[in-house]
Amino acid sequence: MEGSEWKGFMRKHWTIVAVFVAAGILAFVGAVYVFWWFAGNAQSTGLVPRTLSLWTMANLVNFILNAIFWELLLIGIPVIVAGFLGWRLWWKRIPVDERRGYRLFRKRSRTSRGGGGGGLLFFIAFCFKVYLDGNWNIPIATFTLDYVVGSAILILEWGLIIIGIPVAVAVVLWMRYEMKKP
Repeated sequence: MEGSEWKGFMRKHWTIVAVFVAAGILAFVGAVYVFWWFAGNAQSTGLVPRTLSLWTMANLVNFILNAIFWELLLIGIPVIVAGFLGWRLWWKRIPVDERRGYRLFRKRSRTSRGGGGGGLLFFIAFCFKVYLDGNWNIPIATFTLDYVVGSAILILEWGLIIIGIPVAVAVVLWMRYEMKKP
């Protein structure tokens, strides 16, 4: 929507916008409280040690996966369902002619700022390396700087091999194809 379209939309439907903003704020506050509750229970139930220096990679991965599960179960899924139902019920009450005037979900250009998945992949690779080294249940505080740096370099090498070999093959095939052109 262009600037003037947004202004008209906001003037006409400011109450539903305010409701969705308030719901977003409540969902954020709820997510913070669920995480706080989960962290306290994770310590008292023995899922993770109370002292961070005693955490192992297994504790870290279990903590992250359990936190994601509880956040989705208690906040994520209810918010998605309520948001979808609220939007659909409100949107259906708007006259068809007015709905056609709003283009809230236009096709976006294919350009993007990209990723953010590199850090997650690096973390997964680090977990895999720690597991293969047999350090899965050893406190993270005992890891030396040499071990962490060496692991990071090895993970970068793995990435270069996994990505570099197919890229090199593609470049060679492309060059052979280009050289055969008349």
